[in-house]
Amino acid sequence: MRIGIPREVKVLEGRVGLIPAAAAELVKLGHQVYMEQGAAILSGYTDEDYIVLGIVILPDARTLYETVEMIIKVKEPQAQELEYLRSDHLLFCYLHLSAAPELMQALKQIGLTAVAFETVEESGGELPLLAPMSDIAGRIAVQVGTHLLHQPQGGRGILMGGVPATERGKVVILGAGVAGGNAARVAAAMGAEVTVFNRSRDKLAAMRDLGGNVTALYAYDDAIRQAVLEADLLIGAVLVTGARAPHLVSADTVKQMKAGSVIIDISVDQGGCIETTKPTTYAEPTFVWEDVVHFGVTNMPGAVPRTSSQALSAALIPYAMKLAEVGWEQAPALLKGVNLRARKVIHPALQ
Repeated sequence: MRIGIPREVKVLEGRVGLIPAAAAELVKLGHQVYMEQGAAILSGYTDEDYIVLGIVILPDARTLYETVEMIIKVKEPQAQELEYLRSDHLLFCYLHLSAAPELMQALKQIGLTAVAFETVEESGGELPLLAPMSDIAGRIAVQVGTHLLHQPQGGRGILMGGVPATERGKVVILGAGVAGGNAARVAAAMGAEVTVFNRSRDKLAAMRDLGGNVTALYAYDDAIRQAVLEADLLIGAVLVTGARAPHLVSADTVKQMKAGSVIIDISVDQGGCIETTKPTTYAEPTFVWEDVVHFGVTNMPGAVPRTSSQALSAALIPYAMKLAEVGWEQAPALLKGVNLRARKVIHPALQ
């Protein structure tokens, strides 16, 4: 199969679909792999790093899309990329279509087959291609939140873990999955008072085991509201596979939060789990609503593209190898990942 890796064009997105070693695995299987010139530069890889492993470099996006059958990229197609897509293309990337109905309609009209990383699902419910980026997003959420709490950034002037004779920062995390769990680990290690909400007893137990400064609570509406009103940093990390995230925090509750507190909604790709969330980019990552700083960047792991590309490629390559073969539809995990095919919406969460 002819497989293409285009350069990402989303604002300040530095990741690449496959690092050189991962792309070389496809070459070893006899596939022809092409990459757009300079696509991996921001991840720290040169074109030469790919060329020596048998990957062919093409000069621009148009040439790449015209040449290949299967496209492996990171983020959903941007407006300027739609003209390059054809009905015979097999698109493999993050899509998050539940929060992007216009993109879903555009891809549906093109008629291609779109397999979304975030809906590739193993039999036990694991989301293997979402997990590595959730790992990173959870950690970044605390790093960014710590910075945004600084007074020069508009925050309350809180040092997350405090020092002797001071209060500790209060962090509230909605969700104890991969993203929420990683956020809790980092925040707890920094010495903050951490409260994590979930509905799974096993996940709550895992969060409680992080340390004495972590409280794990069932996600009752009233309990969430009370915790949010006391929070210095609120992190949303709610996921319903393929579907739009439910709102767990209302605008009215946000309005009553402390001035200078910070909201980071990792769920923003799926519409956000906090009502006041709206998508932002790393060019303009924050906005202030009712004196509360909001961070809604939709490609959070793109800030650390080398780390992210390495982590994503390691998870991605086994599935990319299967997808490039005839009969990939026999792989249940990939079949669950199909969002669109032949001008039909396939994934049940999108219907």
